Amino acid sequence: MTKITGLSDLTQIKSAYLDEMGQYEHQILLCAGAGCISCGCSKVSQQLTVELQELGLEQRIKVVETGCIGLCSLGPVMLILPERIFYVNLTPESLRTILTSHFLNSTIAEKWCYRDPQTKKYIPTIDEIPFYKHQVRIALEGCGSIDYSSLEAYVAMDGYATLYKALTSMTPQQVIDEVKASTLRGRGGGGFPAGVKWQAGRDAVGDQKYIVCNADEGDPGAFMDRSIIEGTPHKLIEGIILAAYAIGASHGYVYIRAEYPIAVNRLSAAMDQARAAGLLGCKLFDSEFEFDLEIRIGAGAFVCGEETALMESIEGHRGEPRQKPPLPFQAGLFGKPTIINNVETLANIPYIVQNGAKAYTKYGTPSAPGTKVFALAGDIVNAGIIEVPIGMPLRKIIFEIGGGLIGGKAFKAAQVGGPSGGCITAADLDVPMDYMDLMLKGSIMGSGGLIAMSRDTCMVDTARFFMDFVQDESCGKCVACRIGTKRMLEILERITRGKGREDDVDRLIEVGNVIKDTAMCGLGQTAPNPVLSTIRYFRDEYDAHIVDHRCPAGNCKAITIFEIDPSSCIGCTLCARHCPAFAITGEKKEPHVIDPKLCISCRACYDACRIGAVHPTKREAILG
Repeated sequence: MTKITGLSDLTQIKSAYLDEMGQYEHQILLCAGAGCISCGCSKVSQQLTVELQELGLEQRIKVVETGCIGLCSLGPVMLILPERIFYVNLTPESLRTILTSHFLNSTIAEKWCYRDPQTKKYIPTIDEIPFYKHQVRIALEGCGSIDYSSLEAYVAMDGYATLYKALTSMTPQQVIDEVKASTLRGRGGGGFPAGVKWQAGRDAVGDQKYIVCNADEGDPGAFMDRSIIEGTPHKLIEGIILAAYAIGASHGYVYIRAEYPIAVNRLSAAMDQARAAGLLGCKLFDSEFEFDLEIRIGAGAFVCGEETALMESIEGHRGEPRQKPPLPFQAGLFGKPTIINNVETLANIPYIVQNGAKAYTKYGTPSAPGTKVFALAGDIVNAGIIEVPIGMPLRKIIFEIGGGLIGGKAFKAAQVGGPSGGCITAADLDVPMDYMDLMLKGSIMGSGGLIAMSRDTCMVDTARFFMDFVQDESCGKCVACRIGTKRMLEILERITRGKGREDDVDRLIEVGNVIKDTAMCGLGQTAPNPVLSTIRYFRDEYDAHIVDHRCPAGNCKAITIFEIDPSSCIGCTLCARHCPAFAITGEKKEPHVIDPKLCISCRACYDACRIGAVHPTKREAILG
């Protein structure tokens, strides 16, 4: 790699790369994000090379492996340029048909295109798919559209040009002023203004300052930061260097969870490329600014997402929160002034510095401009990663972008903000996804996890799941979190087993409020949120479990068994064919019966029945 010392080098690299890509008639962008890798994209990639050679197309078509394209539930996927035709659910066996149809017969292979869940019509062009057409990509720009492993590809989308601009024509204070003017809020969960934090770091006195990227993304169902790192690792590096320049740091760390091996490998390779190009470990662009970066791999502790626990871990200590003050910008890593931002926050910086705060603030809301990346998971049709303007109504995200709920089931709630967040119900579907609006509903924006839940979700069991998670992940340093979450979990487990007591809900509220008021760190203080939120909106489900010993959703096995309504059953045999315990009997076209002594309450029959003849009921009502 040639050393990059100025704008002319960047221009030359960009020109050479675009000329090389221009030699091909088409590009195939094959998603190599973690979701598609889990679906077998490696085998698809290998077979794609074979098929192009056998069809004599290898000289006309360039295959580029990218980061996450977004629509994870339909992976593996690929996008063909310049037509922008999007193919989904790829298999090695389907490639010959798709390639022959598309490139030799000039016919779109509709069978492997996106199919609208409502209209059932095929939508071949990616820009017309509702999942994509409502998005605005800033943090995710380049993710899914460039070769994640290529420095040249990133430079070709004007990568590192912003860094050159900042180092050669802007003072550190001007960079901070631009970020302040954008009113960018931290995307890691707290929502603190990034520019204000940077100003504190700039003003702090110290012979050494550090910039730390928090990539310890531990929320269940969250994969926003991971997708950015896997898809555009150089963008993260550029954002970190810009932040370091602004605050006066000469060294930085990326703290990333060990459960992200793909992201670790890609970021490490990108750092090696940047170092070889003179963009790390030396004076950049012949300026006086020198910066280097290294990776620290976490051991998977959720609490290390809290900034002071993260610093303890980087220093080689047990990951436990520190008392504040002093705040990190005063005495952080190794006792030196330290600024910590998460991946998504830093991924916004190149756009803001290059285009200006005014361009950034045209998106979002007046109190929270810009965009937010969300990870859609749960019972949603279009599970995946999205980026939308802040303030977009939840209804639009769930039903237009997300395609509604699987099987057309009724929406019940969405857990927003992960274990530190709360649920948003069907009554509040039109709530803007904004920091303040969510807070008023008892939830938080958090880092961007969004889990959609259908009517078949038990909210008491959901609260138990999140409390089990936070109790297991509690570092144990403070009594409030160590003991309080344990007691809350014990109560929730008792309720879901049908052993609930009349005062259990009041006890959950009491203990939850004590934890919120007395826990040492932000993670402990927000740990009761899912429980308090579900009590606030679904108190009737708690009462049903405690008073009636019944789970309305049929999820709590200890108190639930299933029965078939003989007046509704048409004898289609679907329930019997799906029952793993062989507990269902009946002749074709005749009502079927579930043997309660054999039923294991697995819900297979309930999920299989298309006419709603199977119902959950109280176990004791059947067995006595």
